Amino acid sequence: MKKLLIITTLFAIAFTYSCSVKQKYADANNLTELKVPFTEQEYRTDKTHFRASQSGASADLATAKKIALLNARTELANNVSSIIKAVINQYTNQRTIENKKEYESKFEEQTMNVINQTLNDVKIIGDKIFKKKRVGYEYFIAVEMDKNIIKHEITKKISADENLKLDFDAYQFNKVFEEEMDKFEKR
Repeated sequence: MKKLLIITTLFAIAFTYSCSVKQKYADANNLTELKVPFTEQEYRTDKTHFRASQSGASADLATAKKIALLNARTELANNVSSIIKAVINQYTNQRTIENKKEYESKFEEQTMNVINQTLNDVKIIGDKIFKKKRVGYEYFIAVEMDKNIIKHEITKKISADENLKLDFDAYQFNKVFEEEMDKFEKR
């Protein structure tokens, strides 16, 4: 019982000290810590969904929302594009393909078309509105897109292209896609 009391006391002292050090640093440097909405783990890309969060500011609430949604979709598109480019590079490096550069270029073109089309299916998973003290609004939004939809649509688009489907292995593509998603999630 005495050990438990000592351990609890030491933990309480350490916790109090660490909190006061943080606060003293913030006070000494004239800093204020901000909590930005939708930065928690549940709003980050994982094995099942691509996710992005952004904000938009305007004097008009509707415009602030449009800006935030546009920014979030742009971030989402950039994240998906970077993963898809990595998948294409890995996939084509593992395969023996004639005219590899031409194949990569056509493959990338088809996947970018898929990404642009599927951005219309983005789901809003959270939004918060803040009224500014003077004039205007700040709108925060979090969006997501199911990665299986992207994967399925890319596979469908590549399989429909006469030139690309000759060298396309859906199983290998899915395997590389999953590996790249794991890498992205661990960043």
